[in-house]
Amino acid sequence: MPKQYVVFGRPVPHGVARRAPLLLAGLAVFAVVSLIFTVPTHSVSRFHIPKSLKSKWSKLDPFHPPAHDPPPKQANDTYNGMSWYSDWKWLSNPFSSTITLDENRSLLPVLQRRPPIYCYYDHTVEKDEETKDAESDLLLTWRRAWWAQGFKPVILGPEEATHNPMYDELQTKTDFDPGLKTAIMQWLAWENMGGGLLSHYLTFPMGTHDAALLSWLRQGDRGEYPKLTQWEGMDGGLFAGPKTDVAAAIKLAMATTDGNKTKDFLSAIPAEKAKELFTLDTQKSVAFYDAKTVQTKYPKVADAIGKSGAAGLRQLNQLINGHLHAVWMSQFPDGIAVLKPLAQHSTHLIAPAYELAQRLAHCPETPLPASCPPNNAKCSPCVSAHPMKIATPIRYRNHTTVFTLGTVPHPYTTALLSQIPHSDRVSVPWLVRSSPRDPWLTAATKEIYTTGVSASTRVIRLKQAIASESGAARSLWFSAEREPLVPDDVDWRFGFAVPRNGSWAEEGRSQTPVPGPERRPPPPPADPKDGPVPKKEELDMEPGVLDKAREAVRSREKADVRVRAAVEAWNLADTEIWRFTRAFLARSRVERLKWEEEEARFAGGAGSEKGRRGGWGRWLDREKER
Repeated sequence: MPKQYVVFGRPVPHGVARRAPLLLAGLAVFAVVSLIFTVPTHSVSRFHIPKSLKSKWSKLDPFHPPAHDPPPKQANDTYNGMSWYSDWKWLSNPFSSTITLDENRSLLPVLQRRPPIYCYYDHTVEKDEETKDAESDLLLTWRRAWWAQGFKPVILGPEEATHNPMYDELQTKTDFDPGLKTAIMQWLAWENMGGGLLSHYLTFPMGTHDAALLSWLRQGDRGEYPKLTQWEGMDGGLFAGPKTDVAAAIKLAMATTDGNKTKDFLSAIPAEKAKELFTLDTQKSVAFYDAKTVQTKYPKVADAIGKSGAAGLRQLNQLINGHLHAVWMSQFPDGIAVLKPLAQHSTHLIAPAYELAQRLAHCPETPLPASCPPNNAKCSPCVSAHPMKIATPIRYRNHTTVFTLGTVPHPYTTALLSQIPHSDRVSVPWLVRSSPRDPWLTAATKEIYTTGVSASTRVIRLKQAIASESGAARSLWFSAEREPLVPDDVDWRFGFAVPRNGSWAEEGRSQTPVPGPERRPPPPPADPKDGPVPKKEELDMEPGVLDKAREAVRSREKADVRVRAAVEAWNLADTEIWRFTRAFLARSRVERLKWEEEEARFAGGAGSEKGRRGGWGRWLDREKER
């Protein structure tokens, strides 16, 4: 008779009793394997456990603590090998990987939504090609200026107007003056888009980024503008309002009995009705270059337009661009600071940024150099005899009267430059024994923080300078290994065409710059008060060392990757700022390119000659960049 097993006073079934040895053996094996895979590495150094096997076991181990998943992918969050994640918590942690769970994915501030601003341009009107090209350049200037101020400029045409239900009613008004019908078409197109902001394409923002009117207009992304508003002295150059009020204004204009005598939209609306519908406000931040203003304030340009048409429009475009540039310059009376924290061996490192500073400090070509924009008769025009000051400070200064150009190097580049003239390589023993941690960030923030302040605090402060709304309005930062260092779409960042000085500046716009010393800008002069002045032989070594560093930063060779990883681990804060700078600049480019792609099929109409030739419309910047 088989033996009867008893557990806790209860008989165990015979089938279970026969399997008990197998169950006990399985539990023993599981316990041993769990011990091997979970014990600290140094305790099992005699065993070699493949990482892939250990990773798989960790996922299967029922006693392993759960792990957070990385944040989900977002739209347009990668570009040219860079990736980012946009979140409101971008300043809550100094290091992005604590949120993104990926060392190569930067945590950026949430991209602010740009409120659309519309203008109307009838591309179907018969004009010669030269005039159309001149008007296209004006439209490009209009788009660039409003984009730099945080708006999304959109050019409407007859296509949007014909989709409005009230378009058919307008066609029955056969006695209306052609000028009035064109003005109503503009409002029909605007109402079809849902209201918002309507601008003439000769209306430009001529104020600081934080000007009261521009700040209020940018708030349109939080909801509709509550009241149909116009501004004194603009003569219909700018409107803001909700769709319902826009539709009411169109109905009043089309109900006029003097349509054959009226040429503009506002004159078609009865005065008493206009007072009820429109709010009239004052402003000093927007300029309207209409025919009356140009004739009164800039008669030379008005005469050129009357005589030669296209040539006069090009002069007007130059004048407007010069005013936009002068307004920008007036915001920074103390000049431009080209940051140079490690002064002794970073002269060539900051040379492209210094060259950009020279271009920004240079007065643009304009037919009336001493003139002011229409909204500010007491401006400070650009004077070639007194250009903006350019300095190369070794520390970042948080001054609102200075515009900062920052060149952020990879820590490998910093390490390699610091060894001039003794060595041209980085080794792990030298890194650990002789190299300071995060030297670039520490030097750059010395004026803000003294010694003893943690790298984490410095990282957060510099991120604010780079990417906060106020910081981004008075600074521009690049990664030192970028080719070309200065982005080819820098005009869109400033809102005007930055002057080009010499062949190198022209080449800097190319998407595929030709390598070689001939493309390098000359090194900026060293200022003794900003740090040690390098010796000539050391200065001559910098370009070659920079080229070697850039190659190593991009290299996929195992030896380069190993040393680069060690440098990044030793300089976590410098690496974080470098990646953050690259990602922030890349995202701004992706945002603009995405918008250009969306607008490309509308630009200039399907029948425009440039659109047929190159696939892009008249007022896009694609052909200019290429």
